[in-house]
Amino acid sequence: MRRLAEAAVVPAATLVAALAVCAVVVAIAGASPIAALRALWEGAFGSSFAIANVLAKTTPLLLTGLAVAIAFRCGFWNIGAEGQFTVGALAAAAVGLAAPGAPGAVLMPAAFAAAALAGGAWCLVAAVLRTKRGANEVITTIMLNFVALYFLSYCVHGPLREAAGTQPVSELVPEAMRLARIAGAQYPVHAGIFVALAAAVVLDIVLLRTTLGYRVRAVGLAPEVSRLSGISVAGHVVVAALLSGGLAGLAGAVEIAGVLHRLYDRVSAGYGYTAIAVALLARLRPAAVLPAAVFFGALDAGASRLQQDAGVSYVVVLVVQAVVILASVAAGAVPTFRRIARAETGA
Repeated sequence: MRRLAEAAVVPAATLVAALAVCAVVVAIAGASPIAALRALWEGAFGSSFAIANVLAKTTPLLLTGLAVAIAFRCGFWNIGAEGQFTVGALAAAAVGLAAPGAPGAVLMPAAFAAAALAGGAWCLVAAVLRTKRGANEVITTIMLNFVALYFLSYCVHGPLREAAGTQPVSELVPEAMRLARIAGAQYPVHAGIFVALAAAVVLDIVLLRTTLGYRVRAVGLAPEVSRLSGISVAGHVVVAALLSGGLAGLAGAVEIAGVLHRLYDRVSAGYGYTAIAVALLARLRPAAVLPAAVFFGALDAGASRLQQDAGVSYVVVLVVQAVVILASVAAGAVPTFRRIARAETGA
């Protein structure tokens, strides 16, 4: 119980710090912090449609947040969830467009599997470069984001462009591949939320209650000790990368099947980058990624009201995300400093 309470203190303090900084920024901009926070709340939870919108935005954030969390827990700094999300969406749409007459029972699993495989393979490139060539995965995953982005742009301007050719978009994916709206057609929340929740439960079990999860965490905490204990560091980094990329790719498929229904020049609203803040706020715990994703989904959903009602720029939301990342990193360093102090004092 004590550990659970301590685990909740840091994320709560991080959110308070982020909102406090948000209030200061709003005040400097000449607006009312109270009005801004009220607008954010109303935009996120002020109506049934707003809540449905938050859940729709939470879905890709939950999957990409889990993707970042599993990679970071293994010491693999995957900054490429954005690119993996993109190639996952591309693969899923390509499957749907290639088999428009297939039944949903076949088409949906095939599209989701293709997306997960594409995302995993995309992340695997960086993992292999790290394990075989010593390349820094922060750099390689960021570079792969741009490769994915421009490859998608090529596809929607070329081979996958709609037949009419009026816009750089693909044809609509078949009805059989679209996820059902769970609160009615007028609400944006769709069945993909259940896919994301199931992924969170499975990953939490795998990471915390299986031998594989123990080894992944061991490699992240102490790679040299793990190696001396007979654990394959490179092998577990590859496994973590495949899981991470697969989850991000699956998020792309869910976004296509549940929201967009076709490919655009950009299919992600920055979900892969926001996922870093989500995972850090959750302190890389899969079960805690859900409330963190809801928080950032609410920020995104409430941003339009922030501009309309309080006259405050959407940039304030980006400031909150940055503060969450900085505060989470700083909070994660505190235990390290404590251990160093104890070692120096002999405590």
